Parts: sequence; C-alpha cells; structure tokens
Amino acid sequence: MQYLLLIYSNEADGQTMTDAERGAFMDDYRTFTQRIVASGEFKAGDALHPVATATSVRVRDGQTLLTDGPFAETREQLGGYYLVDAENLDRAVEIASQIPSAKHGTIEVRPIMVWDTQA
Repeated sequence: MQYLLLIYSNEADGQTMTDAERGAFMDDYRTFTQRIVASGEFKAGDALHPVATATSVRVRDGQTLLTDGPFAETREQLGGYYLVDAENLDRAVEIASQIPSAKHGTIEVRPIMVWDTQA
C-alpha cells in the first residue's frame, strides 16, 4: 500500500543552523533517501520551497480567490514529502520515524486512496 509521509517542521529552525549542522542534516537526508530507494519502497519525494512562496486558492461563489502564503498560520510548515510503498501502516510508521526531520518536527503518515478509474 502507498503512504504519503508529509514532513512538517519549523522553517525558522533551519535558519539558525550553522553550515556544518546544515551539511550534516542534508547528509542524513541523502543517507535516508538512498536506503529507502535501495529497499524498493521509495516512489517519490521532494522538498518544497519556503511557505512564503505558497499561493492558496479558494473558489467561493464562483470566484477564484488567491492568497499569498499558506492556508493557515501554524507553528510547523509542510517542507516536503516522501511517497512510499510499504507493506502496512506499521512499516510506513517505521520508515517515517527514520526521516531526519522526525527528530525535531512531525511526520504525518497518510494512506493513499486508490480510486477505481474504470467505473
């Protein structure tokens, strides 16, 4: 089953890292990504630009409304994701716990809904 592992953390934390800390953090991500690619469980994954670059879209009464920035103010922002194919939720949680940002942020594990497109 496929799961989306949504990576939430406080963007401001990244701005306080030293170059050495940032380099070690990115090395941890490279190692993690290489490991799940090698396991065959990796399907996709990307980092996102900062939340300040977001545009939120709403349609109300037939009008499209655009707002710069995120939909809601939160302490943690969505910074990236991994799409994995895991045997079950327990394995997806195990993979999520190995994402480097889990040490200071939150990883949300969401099962992917499979739609019958033939209906």
